[in-house]
Amino acid sequence: MPLSPGDIPLPFSAQQAAARLEPTDDDHLSLRDFKRIADLISTEVGIKLPPTKRLMVEGRLRKRVRALGLASLDHYGAYLFQRDGLAAERTFLINAVTTNKTDFFREPEHFDLLEDRLVPDLIELRRGERKPLLKIWSAASSTGAEAYTLAMVLADLLAQRQDFRFAILGTDISTAVLEQGVRAIYPTELLAPVPPAKQQRYLMHARKPGMRPEVRIVPELRRLVHFARLNLMDTSYPFDRDVDVIFLRNVLIYFDKADQEKVILRLVSHLRPGGYLILGHSESMIGTTVTMRQVAPAVFQKA
Repeated sequence: MPLSPGDIPLPFSAQQAAARLEPTDDDHLSLRDFKRIADLISTEVGIKLPPTKRLMVEGRLRKRVRALGLASLDHYGAYLFQRDGLAAERTFLINAVTTNKTDFFREPEHFDLLEDRLVPDLIELRRGERKPLLKIWSAASSTGAEAYTLAMVLADLLAQRQDFRFAILGTDISTAVLEQGVRAIYPTELLAPVPPAKQQRYLMHARKPGMRPEVRIVPELRRLVHFARLNLMDTSYPFDRDVDVIFLRNVLIYFDKADQEKVILRLVSHLRPGGYLILGHSESMIGTTVTMRQVAPAVFQKA
């Protein structure tokens, strides 16, 4: 279980605590501490943080500095690397600096393809089974927008066909975004891309909306979506090897070529024959040794 800020031993006396200042935009990581953080994230997560990302990292860590009650990013660096705080802080650090860009119905043509072609083809491949269970994996699920988009699309298709079942897995390295995925509560404006009919069927509105209106995914969909923590840099993944479709969109761009290939090979090993890997439109498998048939832009089928 992750430690809360109150559980973490801080490296300052009460007298120093009284003198702490609010971190400001003038507060910066030392070049040495930034490099140490970048090396850690590269080694453990695979994400590259070049010097051009230094300001972005500092901006994200200032909130963490405040949560810990530290005076500055310089104190935070000292806590991590000089006072053995890294063991307690590792999960929080990864949560803070990893990118979690996600939207509902992002790159919508992939969901159209899933509904119109991929799912029907997958069901046909298993025509000997009665209501086959389709397993869909959102391999960098962030806060769950992609996973719940998939659930909406498949639930609508199931209502029409009634000849399959489905289950969705969402994985991410960030425990913070996984927790939001489990809660399935989102700002109302984030759901704007969801078609109105699906909003009516799959979203619940609070009876007394707060200052920032929020909605929650209906329990019928939440029961079909499961979330788990996964580091794509791990040498193996503890999940089924008969997955029908894996979404890994707009993630590989943060990895170098060698790590891209390793991640793709590991994911493909979890696909059943005839299953599909879907990447982001800005990504490709050119330069890798992975052999899959391309069936649409950024969509590949396992032989």
